[in-house]
Amino acid sequence: MYQIFIGSLLLSLIHALIPNHWIPLIAISKTEKWTQHQTLWATAITGISHTLSTITIGIIIGLIGYKLSASYSIISTVAAPVILTGLGLIYMILDIWGGHHHAGNEYAPSSSDKTGKAKWRAILTSLSVAMFLTPCFEIEAYYFQAGTIGWTGIIIVSVVYLLITLAVMLLLVYFGMKGIQTFKSHFLEHHEKGITGTVLIILGLLACFVHF
Repeated sequence: MYQIFIGSLLLSLIHALIPNHWIPLIAISKTEKWTQHQTLWATAITGISHTLSTITIGIIIGLIGYKLSASYSIISTVAAPVILTGLGLIYMILDIWGGHHHAGNEYAPSSSDKTGKAKWRAILTSLSVAMFLTPCFEIEAYYFQAGTIGWTGIIIVSVVYLLITLAVMLLLVYFGMKGIQTFKSHFLEHHEKGITGTVLIILGLLACFVHF
């Protein structure tokens, strides 16, 4: 259970730090002259939309892992760790080949001639829909591992993922609006898959070590 918590925390942090999750919100905020209150609300709503689709898919995958592990103990002791490690290797290969998970125009707002709050709601709706339709597939595989210990594991991943993603996005947008650059985002933006792959491999190997 402790391992599931740590793994969820690491993957959620990596996911939330990806610049494409929060920099576009800052850019749109400045372009549309949103207030800080409007920007943070937009961040929270789009973040929730994004995490809800990810968690929904994750619960389904977690339940599959739970059902299989209940019938075949090899699922939790061998198959799940192997899947994590294998997926990690795939992500590292994609990173080397230059693959990137998120599209650059993921947050592109729809054109609208509305003004004020009506325009804010229109842009926010388009952002929320775009976010809901782009779940984070990196963490879905971890739901399979978490599901092998039942609903407890699934709930841990879901709660940690939701809270960490929202908290980090809100903090980054808040400080970004203040003009504070606390880290270089270029490396993370272009090597998300490699970092995620490394974490998945470590978690997979750790799972094997714990069982054996």
